[in-house]
Amino acid sequence: MTLSSILVSVDLGAPCADRIQLAAGLAASCDARLVGVAACPPPGPAPAGDRLEAERLYALEEERAHERLAAAQAVFEREAGAAAKRAWHGALASPSAFLVEQACAADLVVVGRQGPADGDPGPLGVSAGAVLMAAGRPVLVTPPGLERFVPRRVVVAWKNTREARRAVHDARPFLAGAERIAIVAVGPDAHHGGAEATARYLAGHGVAATTHLLPGSGLNAAEELLRFAEREGADLLVMGAYGHSRLREWVFGGVTRDILRTTPLCCLMSH
Repeated sequence: MTLSSILVSVDLGAPCADRIQLAAGLAASCDARLVGVAACPPPGPAPAGDRLEAERLYALEEERAHERLAAAQAVFEREAGAAAKRAWHGALASPSAFLVEQACAADLVVVGRQGPADGDPGPLGVSAGAVLMAAGRPVLVTPPGLERFVPRRVVVAWKNTREARRAVHDARPFLAGAERIAIVAVGPDAHHGGAEATARYLAGHGVAATTHLLPGSGLNAAEELLRFAEREGADLLVMGAYGHSRLREWVFGGVTRDILRTTPLCCLMSH
């Protein structure tokens, strides 16, 4: 399995330059095409009143939107130099919806982490959760400050769900070159989750992995996974996303939501 096309979400937030550099380095290592994608919401309906004034305000907002897209394209071209093959797609549209639309031609979508202290990406920012739910492609979530991604040590967060099985399959291009892979099941029923069967599945594709069953230490599952990844010196966390409904996760909390907000390492998620 190879990656031939990688999409990276581009906005005007401070972490974006690092994200583009990371995606460009990954594209170069795979000889893949890197596509920068950005969209700015079009102007809304003009308020009722003077028609000429409404048209003037609409034209002004539309011009500002195009200026934001031009600024985003300039950032992409400046930071994507490592990728020999690259392209740009920009539009006046919903940022998340446009990224999902473009994902039909991609093997991987790269987006930024959305922690409370990660800064405002501005009107071009996408919702990582919305992209995960709708893209139908694996999504690589990158934390701020990380310019290079070489997955030598990988932690697979395992739970016997459709989403986790999809994530393991989608991660195979990264797992094939890893030096160490740990499959981790968390919780009191971890020994019933099929982690060993997953290790056997990977072994059938020439990929060796160890299994680790963590019955729980009082931490929530996301904290448990991230603490294990830190002990392993992991470069990548692989997991299924939104095993429960996305609404339930955002209202009551859940592993996907917590990882999207707090992960200090790259996380490959599939839904």
